[in-house]
Amino acid sequence: MAPKIPVVTFNNGETIPVFGLGTWKSKPGEVTQAVKDAIDIGYRHIDCAYVYGNEKEVGEAITSKIKEGVVTREDLFITSKLWNTFHRPDLVRGALQETLDNLNVQYLDLYLIHWPQAYKEDGSLFPTDQSGKIQFSDVDYVDTWKAMEPLVKEGLVKSIGVSNFNSKQLERLLQHATVKPVVNQVECHPYLNQKRLKEFCEARGVKITAYSPLGSPDRPWAKPDDPQLMEDPKLKAIADRLGKTVAQVLIRYQIDSGNIVIPKSVTRSRIASNFDVLDFKLSREDVALIDSFDCGGRLVPMTASLGHKHHPFENEEF
Repeated sequence: MAPKIPVVTFNNGETIPVFGLGTWKSKPGEVTQAVKDAIDIGYRHIDCAYVYGNEKEVGEAITSKIKEGVVTREDLFITSKLWNTFHRPDLVRGALQETLDNLNVQYLDLYLIHWPQAYKEDGSLFPTDQSGKIQFSDVDYVDTWKAMEPLVKEGLVKSIGVSNFNSKQLERLLQHATVKPVVNQVECHPYLNQKRLKEFCEARGVKITAYSPLGSPDRPWAKPDDPQLMEDPKLKAIADRLGKTVAQVLIRYQIDSGNIVIPKSVTRSRIASNFDVLDFKLSREDVALIDSFDCGGRLVPMTASLGHKHHPFENEEF
């Protein structure tokens, strides 16, 4: 029997398992088995997004495990995200419905605005001009949010939140929201520990979900000489002392920092190993040491939309 995963309580009273399976970069041919394996191992939280291009395969795995009686829909916590080309308020409901159809579920537990910046609608997911530059839309994320709020009242989503929002954007959203965001899902790992953003969010009742907690070694734009978080000798020393893997230490670091965390893998042994983080805790000294690795080392800078008025990482402190 798999150990029960601790939960975090949102500002609306809903709960979320403190860690789940990320599916970014999981190939359609591999992700079905990965999600099946994860559910069998004990995962109950699956993090998806329309732009990942694999929601149908994730849905097949979920449907299969519900049919087998391994889980019920109510046992699972399923997140997805509204892509940048669907920010226009009249497109939000249709985008959600497509995600629900892909995943073969009646509701989502959490729906996020994937990025604050909108792209040109009614075309490709990455619309470009003749020079290859992303075409922007001027839709305001506050208007997008206003279109998401009714989805909660209708029961299509239990909670709504944001992803990749900086502190100023979140503050502005909170000033206009009637349904409060429950979470801000952001890149978070020892080289970018997001302490200031976390304190800002916590003070406003918004939780942090950490994506790329292992340093996203398989990111497509990685360069050979980029620092490898998983190879960091100081992390290896902590892992060796605790008899754990570096990945387990990195996942536990997020949990012990008070964050929700969604490591990605499609390899059954790693999915199982990443789950095996409930039998130990990092000491305060270990957490403080890992905190000290922060160097502003952003690995997912979203350079394609630099110049957009709502780009979250340009000219912003945190």
